[in-house]
Amino acid sequence: MFDLPLPIHPTARARGIPPHIPAGDADLSHPFALTLSRRAPADLLSGRATPLLLSRFATLAEAMQGAMDRAEGMAPDAAPQLLAILDRGECLVLAGAASDHSVAWCHPVTSAAEARGVVTEASQLRAQAGRAASWGEPDLAQRLRQRADLLDARLVDPLWRAFAARALQVAA
Repeated sequence: MFDLPLPIHPTARARGIPPHIPAGDADLSHPFALTLSRRAPADLLSGRATPLLLSRFATLAEAMQGAMDRAEGMAPDAAPQLLAILDRGECLVLAGAASDHSVAWCHPVTSAAEARGVVTEASQLRAQAGRAASWGEPDLAQRLRQRADLLDARLVDPLWRAFAARALQVAA
């Protein structure tokens, strides 16, 4: 799962401005938002790396199905995309990599100690990516950053951890 190449989508939108909402999916009363990660390096440094809102759903199950529908609509040779489901307060509920007509959901951490370990490992991977980039290895640097992003996708909000884990069990 960690070898999936995830694209880096540029964004020029400032934080705090609502993302573009596709027509027909703009019901703001729905609590779950399916988003696409857009994290260009310049945006990460400036704080503008906000996700693109794809659509909103009334239930987590519907949002998960929406992610699977998006994956099914992707071309077979398309690069995987990191999708995240956020709640009304923009807290991470669940995330996964969509590719090849499926979604590889990232299992949420189960404790604060595990979350600290994931943060540490992701930080180390990003440091390695920085060193790889300075050595002239951009492909390796990109793969390391993508692995770090997938680890970060496990950092589900503590209030959603058990619920998201159970949702993945039911979906399996």
